[in-house]
Amino acid sequence: MAGVALAACAVFFHLCLLLSSSSSVRLAPASAGNRGRTAYHFQPAKNWQNDPNGPMYHNGMYHFFYQYNPHGALWDIGNLSWGHSVSGDLVNWAALDMALDPTAPFDANGCWSGSATILPGGLPAILYTGIDANNEQVQNVAFPKNPSDPLLREWEKPAYNPVIAHPADVPGDKFRDPSTAWLGRDGLWRIAVSGEVDGVASTLVYRSKDFLRWERNAAPLHASHAAGMVECPDLFPVAEHGREGLDTSANGAAERHVLKLSVMDTLQDYYMVGRYDDATDTFSPEERERGDDCRNWRRLDYGHVYASKSFFDAHKNRRVLWAWANESDSQADDVARGWSGIQTFPRKLWLDKDGKQLLQWPIEEIETLRRKRVGLRRGTKVEAGALLEIVGIASSQADVEVVFKLPSLEKAERLDPNWLLDPQKLCGEKGASVQGGVGPFGLIVLASGDLHEHTAVFFRVFKHHDKYKLLMCTDLTRSSTRAGVYKPPHGGFVDMDIEEHKSISLRTLIDHSVVESFGGGGRTCITARVYPEHAETGNDSHLYVFNNGTDAVKVSKLEAWELATATVNVVGDDGLVAPALGATRQSEA
Repeated sequence: MAGVALAACAVFFHLCLLLSSSSSVRLAPASAGNRGRTAYHFQPAKNWQNDPNGPMYHNGMYHFFYQYNPHGALWDIGNLSWGHSVSGDLVNWAALDMALDPTAPFDANGCWSGSATILPGGLPAILYTGIDANNEQVQNVAFPKNPSDPLLREWEKPAYNPVIAHPADVPGDKFRDPSTAWLGRDGLWRIAVSGEVDGVASTLVYRSKDFLRWERNAAPLHASHAAGMVECPDLFPVAEHGREGLDTSANGAAERHVLKLSVMDTLQDYYMVGRYDDATDTFSPEERERGDDCRNWRRLDYGHVYASKSFFDAHKNRRVLWAWANESDSQADDVARGWSGIQTFPRKLWLDKDGKQLLQWPIEEIETLRRKRVGLRRGTKVEAGALLEIVGIASSQADVEVVFKLPSLEKAERLDPNWLLDPQKLCGEKGASVQGGVGPFGLIVLASGDLHEHTAVFFRVFKHHDKYKLLMCTDLTRSSTRAGVYKPPHGGFVDMDIEEHKSISLRTLIDHSVVESFGGGGRTCITARVYPEHAETGNDSHLYVFNNGTDAVKVSKLEAWELATATVNVVGDDGLVAPALGATRQSEA
């Protein structure tokens, strides 16, 4: 234990040296670049970011790598690098120099997505896709230049790269995104890589004894003839019982595996729970009726996220998920701001008791940002047509938890079976302003004083045959009066027995230009990007509970916290980074 404490102190000391700035550190002044900038979501100080890459916990420090364009706020200017930040708590982050830049023949046209793996003895290794001098995608390895550096500030790319050359049966631009590696019971390392083989979207498995020489398995881990190109594969184990996370190499009778794929055709992430056999490197899905087309699998998030990546957090024994949420206004807006793209707030993942779906929840560290708290009296009745304002906090930067009790389901509307295939369209047809029987009820967030701008997060209950279906929506159609903003409805069904429980929980994180919502204890998640014009002109946002059903609902619980502003890669005019080791500053909202 003493050794662990000493190691932690050493990491703390090195990070403090990196961040020490005395009185010369200043935050960036208010400007167009701060318009819509988040307060506690991960984003670099400027420029473009997209896929999360290689998150890991190593020697007392969290590392986060990400696709980064140091040349500007758009993806297509220059070649991509790997940004790198470190944290002691997954909330506050300090930016380091870039980990990988396109400087070698094997990555001359870009250092694209990949993963990090901790090798025996504690040495971290990065596997990533390089766009080589011939514009072909190859897989490369990188190691820390100084493994004893607690911050791992410099990385080396050996000259023997690529470690996996481009295969002959895959197009040059469709072979990418190596996963975190796992050890099989035969002692061989394995990774998953996305590739389109003879026109079939495939997740390929490669094996290695030494992490340098890799051989492809004859059969893919998964193949889909209909989905088009898939990318960013993530295969990881989950415990059948309990919320504990598992090391990526865990594989026993008490574990199941999750295969997550990102589909270019829809720009959505899908997953399936199943069984992984490391003797044959095959994956058997739990819900075979969903078929091989991963677009029919479960959605990781029914909103605006893509290219998600998970990692095992050995410090707190949990599986943590990151995901990219890109902008949904115009490229001109990106250029004016000087930045584009955020990451969702880190989420803990575990398997539901039904053995088929994942539950997702914001990591507990977000509670360190909680400041002022307000609530509603337990049992408050929200009558038909009611709109109750929650006052006393700055609601543009908040964490809201609410539980609704449904006294009766008798007035639930009949569900057309066709709607089962398109819940997003159903949310558009049955928006918050359309009165129903049981619902719509939920939250109205980021609302202007006159309600001309608002985002509604809500539930609606339908009767389907002799059962009930619970729909969850985030409706953006009135979220902004600005022109050129993408404002769709987002929606998905919540896979739970609402007739048995007669209640539904909702947690919503609000952070200026992003709204993340978790329905039914994290069974259904919806992330949305929003750009309310009233907030850009300095006006306050408002928060409400509403009910537009013909039946009243009750609020069993409502707690709303104003959140402090985390220190996330903040750089002042002098180019120095603000301190970011668990420190927070009070919201100025």
